[in-house]
Amino acid sequence: MQTVNIVTILSAVLLFIGLGGMIGTVGWILRRGNNNRMTHLFIMCQLSIALWLISQLLILFSESIRQLWISYIIGNIGICCFSPFWFMFSAEYSGVKIRKYTKFLPVISAVMFISIATNPIHSLYYMEFQKGNIKYGFLFYAFQLIFYIFIISGIAVIGAGKKNERSRTLLALATAVPLIVNVFTVTGVIKSKIELTPLFFAFSVIMILIAIKRFGLLNINRIAINDTIDNISTAVIVFDADNKITYKNKYSDKIINLENIRTMTDFIEKIGSNQGDIEIDDIFYNVRQSNCVNKKGVEIAKVIIINNVSEYYELAETEKKLSLEHERNRIAQEIHDSAGHTFTMISSIAKVLQVETDRNKILEYVSEIDGLSRSGITQLRCSINNLRDDEFMTSVTRAVQTVTTAVRNIKVETCIQGAEDESFSFCIREVYDNIRETLTNAMRYSGADRIDIIVKFLADRLELYIFDNGAGCSEIKENNGLSGIRTRTEAIGGSVKFSSVEGEGFTTIIKIPKEQKIE
Repeated sequence: MQTVNIVTILSAVLLFIGLGGMIGTVGWILRRGNNNRMTHLFIMCQLSIALWLISQLLILFSESIRQLWISYIIGNIGICCFSPFWFMFSAEYSGVKIRKYTKFLPVISAVMFISIATNPIHSLYYMEFQKGNIKYGFLFYAFQLIFYIFIISGIAVIGAGKKNERSRTLLALATAVPLIVNVFTVTGVIKSKIELTPLFFAFSVIMILIAIKRFGLLNINRIAINDTIDNISTAVIVFDADNKITYKNKYSDKIINLENIRTMTDFIEKIGSNQGDIEIDDIFYNVRQSNCVNKKGVEIAKVIIINNVSEYYELAETEKKLSLEHERNRIAQEIHDSAGHTFTMISSIAKVLQVETDRNKILEYVSEIDGLSRSGITQLRCSINNLRDDEFMTSVTRAVQTVTTAVRNIKVETCIQGAEDESFSFCIREVYDNIRETLTNAMRYSGADRIDIIVKFLADRLELYIFDNGAGCSEIKENNGLSGIRTRTEAIGGSVKFSSVEGEGFTTIIKIPKEQKIE
C-alpha cells in the first residue's frame, strides 16, 4: 500500500509538472500575440495534451467506476483532438498545402469519440472497464493506428520542411518520444500501473520551450520574415559554416536549377565564384554574397542572393537603340536646317549674279558663295560630331542679326523691342535655328520679296513675330522644317503658331517663357 501511494504521489507530481508546462507554454504564446493559423493549431495541440494530462490526474484519484469513466472520457477528448491538430500544424509549419484534404479529420475524431461514449452498448472500444483491469477492443487499436499514422505523417512533414533545422528536430522529438512510449505501453512491451505516455509529455514541454525560446518557434517576426523571403522574386540561399546548404527559398529553383546542389563547391561549379553580373544560358543574373558572423567575429553562415537581371540588359539595349535613333534624327534635322539654309542662300546669290554686270560686284558675290559653301561644310561636320559653332551665340539679338544680314535677294527688316539681358541666354540657339529655318522656307517657297521680324524682350518671356509677303497657302503642312521649329520651341517650354492665307503671306509667332526654361 505504501508503494502504491509513493507511485501515485510521484505520478501526480510528474503530471502536474507536465500540465504546468503545457499551460505555461500556451499562456506564453498567447501573451506574445501571434494571432495566426499556425499558432492557433499549435495551441490546440497543447490544450489537447493538457486534457490528457488532466484525465491522468483524475484517474489516479478516481474511486468509483463513474469517476474513472468520466476521467477516461476527458482524456479521450484530448486524444481525439491531438492527432488531427498535430497533423494540420505540421503541414502549416512546413508550408505544405493540405487544407482541402483535412476536412475529413474532424469526422474521424467524432466517430472515435462516439464509439467511446457508446462503449457500454457495444464494448468494442473497451472490452473490460474496471479500475486496474482495462482491456482494449478492436476499435481502440483501429483508431490508435489511424492516429499513429497522423502523428508519424506530421513528423515526416516537419522533417522534410525548410524551416530552422534545429527547431524542426526539437518539434519532431517532442512528439516522437511520447509516441514511442505510447506504442510500447499499448503493445505491452512496457508494463506500468500508470499511463506513461502523458508523463513523457513533460519531456515534450522542455523540447518545445527550447524551440520557442532559443530558435524562435512561433515567433511572429521570424515567421513573417521567413514567409516574406520565401515568396520574394529573388533567390536566397544560406550555407552554414561547413559550406552546406541549410536553406533556400522557393524562388531559388525557379531562377536557377539548384536541385542537385548541396554544398558551396557544387554551387561554385554551377554558378562560378564571381560576384556581380554573370551570364548563364543567355540569361543574366546578379550574384551577391554576404557573410554572417557571431559576436566573436567567427563566420557562421554565407548568404547568396541571386536576381534575374536580364530585363535590365534588355532595357539597356532598347535604350541604346533609342539613343542611336535619337542621334540619327538630330543629325538629320540639323543637316536639313543648316544645309537647306546654305543652299537656299547660295541659290539666292546665284540669281543675283545672273543679272549683275559689275565685275567687282560679281567677284564679291562669288566670294560670298565661297564663304557660304565653307560655312555649310563646317556646319555639316559640326552636326555629325554634335559640335556647335558658338561664336555668334552671345545674345539673342546677335544670333538674329547673324541670320538676317546673310540674306540676299529679299529685303529683311528687323525690329528689336525691349532690353535683352542674360536671362534670355538659354534660348539663343533655338531662336537662331528657328529664324534661320523660317527665312529659308520663305526664300524657298513663298516668292516673297520682303520679310519683317519683330523681337520682343518682355519681363517674363521672349516673343518672335516673322511675317513675309509671299504667296501664302490655304493649308499648312508641318513637315521637317516647321515640325523642327515646333519641337525645338516646345522643348524649352515655348509655343509656336503658324498662320497663312493664300495670297497674303505666311506668319510665324513664337513665345518662349523665361520661367519654363530647361537648364
